[in-house]
Amino acid sequence: MNNRIEHLRSVIEPLRKEIINHKVYSSIKDIHDLKVFMEYHIYAVWDFMSLLKTLQNNLTCTSVPWYPKCSAETRYLINEIVVGEESDVDMYGKRISHFELYLDAMTQCGADTSGINIFIKELEKKLDFNTAFVESQTKEAAAEFVDFTFKIINSNKPYLQAAVFTFGREDLIPEMFLSVINEVYKNFPNEISIFKYYIERHIEVDGANHSHLALEMTSNLCEDNEQIWTEVEDAVIQSLKKRIVLWDGIYNQLEEKSAIANR
Repeated sequence: MNNRIEHLRSVIEPLRKEIINHKVYSSIKDIHDLKVFMEYHIYAVWDFMSLLKTLQNNLTCTSVPWYPKCSAETRYLINEIVVGEESDVDMYGKRISHFELYLDAMTQCGADTSGINIFIKELEKKLDFNTAFVESQTKEAAAEFVDFTFKIINSNKPYLQAAVFTFGREDLIPEMFLSVINEVYKNFPNEISIFKYYIERHIEVDGANHSHLALEMTSNLCEDNEQIWTEVEDAVIQSLKKRIVLWDGIYNQLEEKSAIANR
């Protein structure tokens, strides 16, 4: 099983490097650039939670009457991740989801949260993504990212969902980005302290414990099925390419903003 994981890691390594070394990080030079980044990235934080809850629904029993579903080991793995993502702690020890923590960080630094809030309210009224994208004026790169995530969610294939969750989301925050945040924090400590905490917490919890749990979960679901591993490889490659599209969208907007400012 480990050989399968290692093979997949080797196949996607060029894409991972492209994400980790993406020019978007160095283009964030001040708090105004960071706001643009957050207004895009919040959609990825939100659909990450949707992917996570899909896995919990598919791999554990979340209805009544209860009955044992999948293996106890798999149930433990996904429930452990859900607890950490859905009810972690903020800087003051208050229980909060990572999505709500991110929203708090956006509010603190003055980023616009209206887009993601309208998007979610539209979905609550009627599960119509096209309308929600239009009403919230979601940027094309963010909408494309969410569309792909929900394509995986709607596949009804837990092994694809677990693989994209594991390899398309975890362990993709580079040291460069943390350095950028620390530099901005020096000038705006009262505006981005929550976001700095979010990033550090993400690295601490998701990058260490959750990554290990997610790898186990993916291995358990894929077993030694050649066809499944082929599907997984394709899905993970696509997910990383969608992340690059998202980062490209942010970078292009930052470049446009910079060009206008220098006229």
